[in-house]
Amino acid sequence: MPRPALRPALALALLLLPGCGIQQWDGRMSTLFESRQPFAAGQVDRTPEGLYAAGIRALRAGAYRDAVELFDQLEREHPFSTWATNAKLLGAYGEYMRNRYTEAIGALDRFIQLHPAHRDIAYAYYLRALCLYEQINDAQRDQRATIEAIAALQEVVNRFPDTPYARDARLKIDLGRDHLAGREMHIGRFYQRQRLFNAAIGRFRRVIEEYQTTNHVPEALHRLTEIYLSLGLIEEARQTAAVLGHNFPGSPWYQDSYALLVEGAPRGPDTPGLLRRVIQRIF
Repeated sequence: MPRPALRPALALALLLLPGCGIQQWDGRMSTLFESRQPFAAGQVDRTPEGLYAAGIRALRAGAYRDAVELFDQLEREHPFSTWATNAKLLGAYGEYMRNRYTEAIGALDRFIQLHPAHRDIAYAYYLRALCLYEQINDAQRDQRATIEAIAALQEVVNRFPDTPYARDARLKIDLGRDHLAGREMHIGRFYQRQRLFNAAIGRFRRVIEEYQTTNHVPEALHRLTEIYLSLGLIEEARQTAAVLGHNFPGSPWYQDSYALLVEGAPRGPDTPGLLRRVIQRIF
């Protein structure tokens, strides 16, 4: 899945200072970012403050490997400094930007375990969820990563419901659920092509029942209509198409279902009103 654009919450994470949380930054860091020159790894002050500032500059320059190494060195050489805790979090961010999600998740798990009351703990949970979200596979592959990502995003929502992280997590949960529904549709279409209709019906019904808010529901209803017609279950096909028309009247899938039923229905002046009568009977 493509990496989303860098959001303000992530950009602000680059400005962490001891005593200055992600959403509480003031102008004290501005001098660190006045220079936009490429990062030079050899020009580093080895004090805690110097290593931290160099790591920030490396992040801003996109030198994520250098940034991770600098933050790791800060933790090793000055583990009890006031800069070391934030270095753990920013080191994890650097790994995330390198697409080294396993390493980032490991660092974030340690941060969460060691600093559960940290002012930026919500961001740590959110970044961990992003690492899982970035690993969502194509809808035609195994979806364990999607399920894990949704669970991690839901944890952000549950723990920090009033934060910007929760708002973004809710959007990503919807996208993840849409991805899972897409997987069900892919399998269902395969079964339908193989004329394994019972198995296909199970997949399409699951989309309708468990993923009602996704954009795959209209197609699932249409595929059920196709299958019912193939099995000669005309009334079931009509009722399914009626549900499709009632909920998605402007959908191309409804138009396709309507066309299928019209082709299979007796020709006559009452034919165009067939589905409308079924809708009135059901609803």
